[in-house]
Amino acid sequence: MSTLRFGQHLIKASAVFLQTELSFALVNRKPVVPGHVLVCPLRPVERFRDLQPDEVADLFSATQTVANLVERHFNATSLTIAIQDGPEAGQTVRHVHVHVLPRKKGDFEQNDSVYEELQKHDRETEDIPSKWRSEEEMAAEASDLRNRLQNL
Repeated sequence: MSTLRFGQHLIKASAVFLQTELSFALVNRKPVVPGHVLVCPLRPVERFRDLQPDEVADLFSATQTVANLVERHFNATSLTIAIQDGPEAGQTVRHVHVHVLPRKKGDFEQNDSVYEELQKHDRETEDIPSKWRSEEEMAAEASDLRNRLQNL
């Protein structure tokens, strides 16, 4: 695997830290909080309703594994797990993906502000690559998470 399709984007293998039979997990180029990662089906499907039952099962199993990893690794006490399913829900990448955000007390002034941040974070920097993390930063985080997965 040298690249994976993520909607309209190609993702380098160096940003991927988990791949299962039907899903993959990658680090986020614009995380809302440290440790904000994404879990996606391998098949580029735009809407959740279009996934096959085996893809749903694999996606949520992978999400559970990833959630456990990032909660531990980023010393979180909770998680926000979200799917923005369609443009009116804030989806900007036309590929089903699950946001996994490790959460800590006080990380947002108002706890539910995380959803506002999810909706706007892509729009604000979508066409401004200077706001993105570097490929090197993303590769380093993915490598670290890949290594930690082996020790779960």
